[in-house]
Amino acid sequence: MKPQFINALVRTALSEDVGSGDITSRLVIPSGVSVEATIVSRSSAVVCGLEVAREVFRQVDPSIRVQLRVKEGDKVKAGAVLMALDGPARSVLTAERTALNFLSYLSAVASRTRQFCDAVRGYKAVILDTRKTTPGLRLLERYAVRCGGGQNHRDGLYDMVLIKDNHRFLSRKDETLDQTVLRVRARTKKKIEIEVDGLVELREVLPGRPDIVLLDNMSPRDMRTAVALVARLPAGRRPLLEASGGITLGNVRAAAATGVDRISTGALTHSREAIDMSMEFIQ
Repeated sequence: MKPQFINALVRTALSEDVGSGDITSRLVIPSGVSVEATIVSRSSAVVCGLEVAREVFRQVDPSIRVQLRVKEGDKVKAGAVLMALDGPARSVLTAERTALNFLSYLSAVASRTRQFCDAVRGYKAVILDTRKTTPGLRLLERYAVRCGGGQNHRDGLYDMVLIKDNHRFLSRKDETLDQTVLRVRARTKKKIEIEVDGLVELREVLPGRPDIVLLDNMSPRDMRTAVALVARLPAGRRPLLEASGGITLGNVRAAAATGVDRISTGALTHSREAIDMSMEFIQ
C-alpha cells in the first residue's frame, strides 16, 4: 500500500473518532503521565494492519514509541503480543480504538483468506478476492487478502474486461459468445474474461480465445468436464478457468479438486469474522 494512502486514511479515521479532542483522557489523566502497554490478540489470527496501526500512533503523537513483536502475515495464537507501546498516557489512550479497529478489521480479512487457502492446499487453484469490498477501503482489504495468502482479482472496472450476464443481456443479440469476445478483442489489449453458466456456453465461447472463463455456479461435475475440454485445446489457446458463485469454506476444496486454475469469492471480504484485540497496560 502507498504511504500517502495510509496517511490519508488514518487522518480520516482519527478525525472521525477524535474530532476536536479526547475530552475524557484530557480531564481524567494528569498531564505528563507516561505509560507502557501492549496490544494483544485475544483470538488466533493471521496478523495484518501493523503499519496502519503504527501510523495511527504516529499521527496522534510522534513521541509514542512502537515496537512490533510480529510481522504482517504471521499466524498467531490467542494471547500473542503484537506490539509494545511506550509514551504519554493521554496520547496512547486517544489512539487506542482507531489502531485496534484497523488491526481487528484487517486481521479478520487476512485470517478468513488463510482459511480458504488452507482448504485448497495441495491443488493448483489460487484463491482470489472480488469487487465485493467496503467502499473506499478496497486497497486495504486487497492488501489483507495478500497477507492471508490469497491473490487479487482486477483492481476495478478499468483494468480488465469481465463480460458478465448483464453485459451479455444488453449486448448485441445477433452474435455468439465467441463473436462477442472477438469484437471486444479488436478494441482493447487488456485481458478479457467472460462468464458462462454451463458447458454449452463454454463450448460456444472457446473459439473466441478469451484469456479467462468464469464458471458461474457450476457443479463440480460440470467443472471437471470444463477442465477436460480446455485441456484438449492447443497449449497456446487454453484459457484459465475460474470457479465463482456460492463459494464457501464448505465447498471450496471440492471446487479446487476439479482442476480449475482460480477460485474467486466475495466471502474473503464481506463475510469476515471479527478478531478480538485489546490494549493492556504494563504495571
